[in-house]
Amino acid sequence: MSYRVCFVCTGNICRSPMAEAVFRARVAEVGLDALVDVDSAGTDDWHADEGADPRAVSVLEDNGYAVEHTARVFERSWFTRLDLVIALDAGHLRALRRLAPTDEDARKIRLLRAYSPAGGDDLDVPDPYYGGRDGFEECLRLVEEASVGLLAAVRADVEGRAA
Repeated sequence: MSYRVCFVCTGNICRSPMAEAVFRARVAEVGLDALVDVDSAGTDDWHADEGADPRAVSVLEDNGYAVEHTARVFERSWFTRLDLVIALDAGHLRALRRLAPTDEDARKIRLLRAYSPAGGDDLDVPDPYYGGRDGFEECLRLVEEASVGLLAAVRADVEGRAA
């Protein structure tokens, strides 16, 4: 059975697809791609069925990440099949906790930057949507930084299941 991780932002066209692409690459690099499913969704339906923001795609591709993405909305029923739900900011964290059907499901929700060694007091990944390319590059930097710690945690969970 696969370990399932879903990244969640607002519209599922900027931050969460970037996190999905980066984490999918990290998982593949360590040979866990057959054991870990990586996905993303949004808290709102503003961009449902659209592709990722072209600026996100450009920054990802320029940094060697593959992107195939169609935006969709996170559904409450998904909690039962997910092991980790990764929120990109505190607003998403609150929205997801309101959706969680049980306390056990609520415990699956984490902020991405909580896995970052340089997380600090502000654990939000800022929304780059209303800015320029530099906001998307900063988003990528923050996602890459936090993905190292997230990968270590997921790897430990996956190995713990196999033991």
